[in-house]
Amino acid sequence: MELRHLEYFVAVAEELSFTRASRRLHIVQSGVSSAIQGLERDLGAALFERDRHRVALTDAGTALLPEARATLAAAQAARDVVGETRRGLRGTVTVGTMQSTGALDLPRRLGRFHATHPAVQVRLRQAAAGSAGLAQQVLSGALDLAVLSLPGPPPAGLTTWPAAEDPLLVVCQPGHPLASGPPVTLERLAEEPFIDFPPGWGNRAVADRAFAAAGHDRQVQFEVAGFGAAADLVRNGLGIAFLPAPEAAQMSDLAAVELSEPALIWRVSVAAPAHRRTPAAARAFLDELLRDPCPALNRESRS
Repeated sequence: MELRHLEYFVAVAEELSFTRASRRLHIVQSGVSSAIQGLERDLGAALFERDRHRVALTDAGTALLPEARATLAAAQAARDVVGETRRGLRGTVTVGTMQSTGALDLPRRLGRFHATHPAVQVRLRQAAAGSAGLAQQVLSGALDLAVLSLPGPPPAGLTTWPAAEDPLLVVCQPGHPLASGPPVTLERLAEEPFIDFPPGWGNRAVADRAFAAAGHDRQVQFEVAGFGAAADLVRNGLGIAFLPAPEAAQMSDLAAVELSEPALIWRVSVAAPAHRRTPAAARAFLDELLRDPCPALNRESRS
């Protein structure tokens, strides 16, 4: 078994296409197919189900994927250690992110990191599945790091560090009865139809937990995967929505209403695998993400 065979396997597993994998790897498709066939012979098991219309992982392929990613990551870490001594930091970091990172200015951090480490390639992946999906991708090895929001303790196998936090505000039409009133209670909000985000999004989890803890049911009529889409529905009188304060501030044509106690806080964290060696380039980008924290944060030690 060769490392390049595992690299080809991971590419096909992620693309679910031999054609797309060959383009990604910059080699001919027959070379990818031959390598996969050799790997299957070495392992004594089929890794993919193939027909004219689809490619899918078998049970053996699904079991191999996280191990293959871990092996490739360990090999890359070894290269990085040697490379740092010869020519400075190099490598690739794959980072997952939410649609918004609140007070954590991710584009600025990316620009600053690129200026300091121009030989490191950062691949940014935005997840439609929200923070729960990002956490699973870090655990599986598909991502080196993720910027996410997990309202409870992180799942086993994940280490998180706080990076930013913002209150959630209620946004509504300017003529809505809530717009001109005092800070609003959860009990009052439960009377309103809500526009919210899919389960798995961190801000949705914060709101769901708060209403459940207070013993109030609320009606989520619309689920959308974007702050702009939520704001458009609010503008058209279809309900109210919770938005992080930085996002609410950009919706100047909508009214933003604070909650009375308890305030709902949306916390942004950076996640990395707890039991897998983090490559040097990923460790350097993690340091960049955790620089200049929000003053309100009580930072955790990095142990």
